[in-house]
Amino acid sequence: MCISRKRLTIVWCLAAWVGPSTAIAQKRYIAPGAAGEITRPVLTELWRQPKDIASENLFYGPGGKEHEPHGPFTFVKEDLDGTNPKYDVRDEEGVKWKIKLGAEARPETVASRFVWAVGYHANEDYFVPEVRVTGLPPHVHRGQNLIGAGGVMHNVRLKREEGEKKEDIWRWRDNPFVGTRELDGLRVMMAVINNWDLKDENNAIRDEKRKDDGDKRVYEVSDLGASFGTTGRGISHTKSKGNLRAYTRSKFIKQERPEFVDFNVPSRPALLIMFNPHEFFGRMGMRWIGRDIPRQDARWIGDMLGQLSPDQIRDAFRSAGYEGAELEGFTSDFEQRIAELKKL
Repeated sequence: MCISRKRLTIVWCLAAWVGPSTAIAQKRYIAPGAAGEITRPVLTELWRQPKDIASENLFYGPGGKEHEPHGPFTFVKEDLDGTNPKYDVRDEEGVKWKIKLGAEARPETVASRFVWAVGYHANEDYFVPEVRVTGLPPHVHRGQNLIGAGGVMHNVRLKREEGEKKEDIWRWRDNPFVGTRELDGLRVMMAVINNWDLKDENNAIRDEKRKDDGDKRVYEVSDLGASFGTTGRGISHTKSKGNLRAYTRSKFIKQERPEFVDFNVPSRPALLIMFNPHEFFGRMGMRWIGRDIPRQDARWIGDMLGQLSPDQIRDAFRSAGYEGAELEGFTSDFEQRIAELKKL
């Protein structure tokens, strides 16, 4: 109890020293330049105040209807990063997109909409039931069995990459926002969506050019695919992502205390993962991300999510092709988690 009280006191002191919480989420610094070069101030941003959560279109998400992808698409190259089949393509207007196939396509599309709705940065992701890609090589390294005749691919996540460039990664333990409400809120969001794959390399720093008050350096969780399934790395990648049964049965809040709350995401990986000690103990070391979160910060996220209507929540899941009992199940479970946050 004394340790918790001391930790909370330190956070309050830091907040008082640097100013209001919103200011913490947007820091300015002068980017280094050559001798004699005039540099512009850079706004470092993790979170920004949402305009009107209740009016956001969660079917189209961050990119809106105006950026909705339209084929045909032409193959550029295969992306061998990560574990899912991915390919860089261009549409007829020359816009670059990244296709992702497999178990992450649907849950990542949904997750991007909820993260964006409450003020965090997210990719412009769209789910498309079927696309045709021309110019594919005879054989690709991954996902060959998911590509049909004529380059047809089903259940695809398309991420708009025009103007997007990952400059670096950021670390959960070491970043400009440690100790802030906004970073704690992002940790809560990862628990809400059951995103258990919280490796530092899944975080991105991106630079955005601004005409008004300088450039902006954006911090975001750039890979949200391991969501809406189990709370930790399971034996099967397919069953641990976008799995309604796993999401429904998973425990959301692990423990409540007077000042702090522990969430169950990320949880211990499946014991069979011990045969890969590096991955097992690496994931064991991520469990702190869902723990010791101030109750008021968790409730803050709950209050923002609470502004979403049932139709908006349903639209987010519809955007990824969920329908019928699966659509209603995910919607109901998500609403239940919001209710639990609001009670903290």
